[in-house]
Amino acid sequence: MKFVMMRCCTTPIVLQEYEWSTNAVMEKLGIELVDVSELGCCGYPLRNISFRAHILASARNLALTEKENLDLITVCNCCYGTLRYVDNLMKDDPSIRKEVNTTLEKEGLRYEGDIEAKHILQVLYDDVGIETIRDMIVKPFHGLRIATHYGCRILRPSKVAQFDKPHFPTKFDELVEVTGAQSIDWSTKLECCGSPLWGINNELSLDLTETKLRRAKESGADYLCVACSYCQIQFDRVQRMLLIERGPELKLPSVLYPQLLGLSLGIDGETLGLQMNKVSINDIEFFLHHRAATEA
Repeated sequence: MKFVMMRCCTTPIVLQEYEWSTNAVMEKLGIELVDVSELGCCGYPLRNISFRAHILASARNLALTEKENLDLITVCNCCYGTLRYVDNLMKDDPSIRKEVNTTLEKEGLRYEGDIEAKHILQVLYDDVGIETIRDMIVKPFHGLRIATHYGCRILRPSKVAQFDKPHFPTKFDELVEVTGAQSIDWSTKLECCGSPLWGINNELSLDLTETKLRRAKESGADYLCVACSYCQIQFDRVQRMLLIERGPELKLPSVLYPQLLGLSLGIDGETLGLQMNKVSINDIEFFLHHRAATEA
């Protein structure tokens, strides 16, 4: 199995642990990730500044991926949502498609719509499969309670995202539970993490994050689990600021899904970048070691 890897703009700079854990897990599962050096920003930050530039940025990445004759995989909900939106838009509107291709042809590129942009969770669930992953688990997380946070752009708009049911999703929960952990039910599971407001209205952004942390803790979660670059920044780096400003009792560490899955596949924490999370998750390895010692 082989995919072009779309590395989110934020991951090489502030979320290297997401890249490390994704690389390690995909290698363990036998999935080859192809890096195309010409890939650029998905265009998400440009949407409300220049809609044309927003479309062109995504279309260019899709066209570059088509040259490889492979589907594209991304670890970021915003990249996923943007790529899927632009792909749908150009398939539905021939005039936009023609205009975009006229520009792309200056680089020898052309969008044909022959490949699919996929999220890492989609690849793991649909292409690899729950049962294949289950057969490879060597260190299950029995007794660990996880609050899954889907993130907005992987579910909505449902016509574009097409990952799971927008109001009652279960796929991420199943992927968490294949590691042996329990995916808990919690009231604000599908609400925004607050990231889109950071830098615009920081207090409101912190309010949204605080509400999510409180509700997850009240529901008995040991950790949050995310699979989106911006959600992880909010629940890790911004949470660290929140703990200083509003109190340490709010603390609820956020583990990236490839980190959780990687540990259950037997990959060591350092390779998965556990030490790089700002709100420490190192005790998740202690949980595994303690449980293994107890069972022995």
